[in-house]
Amino acid sequence: MRGVAQIDPRRSVRSFVRREGRLTGGQQRALETLWPRFGIDFDGLRLDLDQVFCRQAPRVLEIGFGDGESLLYMAANDPGTDYLGVEVHRPGVGHLLLQAQALDLSNLRVISADAVVVLTDGLPEASLDRVQIFFPDPWPKKRHHKRRLIQPDFLRLTARALKPGGRLHLATDWEDYAGHMRQVLEAAEDFVNTANGFAPRPAYRPLTRFERRGQRLGHGVWELIFQRR
Repeated sequence: MRGVAQIDPRRSVRSFVRREGRLTGGQQRALETLWPRFGIDFDGLRLDLDQVFCRQAPRVLEIGFGDGESLLYMAANDPGTDYLGVEVHRPGVGHLLLQAQALDLSNLRVISADAVVVLTDGLPEASLDRVQIFFPDPWPKKRHHKRRLIQPDFLRLTARALKPGGRLHLATDWEDYAGHMRQVLEAAEDFVNTANGFAPRPAYRPLTRFERRGQRLGHGVWELIFQRR
């Protein structure tokens, strides 16, 4: 596909740093015992999502789900859709696994790997109905802007994995990053804005604890929802 070969995940600047943090005992046990149920041991080969989820259904990918608050809510409230989360922070993965077990979710799977590698090698073409990225690292210092995830090459990879008409949903509480994302997206020929500028928060995305705290402090949130042409 045009543009995909321009990204080499082994050589490109990464958009994340592994800030591991300390695993609780419960999170460590979840990684050991619940990973076979919810986890995908990604080996760099193309995934068969129908086999992974044991059915055919709409598919949503969330990149960088943190502790999984939004992802868990969506999977629990939308059982007819399959949700795939990608996250490199193991304490967050462990937390999500514990909650997924408590909710007995059958439509949620997790990959702990670089999202660019997953998009490049793991996901079939036109296999996703939505890709969502909520509050990615804004890398606010100008010298770090090259680490920002939302860049033209990344959008080409995302467009390849989305079905025609599929959507890319972004949210950030950094106004400068919001402007950057909007500029890059509006220049991308594979996408068209579904709103006149920034979009209102759709009902399917819950307010997180992080957002509610930010609202009390007067912080804004900017959302972008673009559609694959």
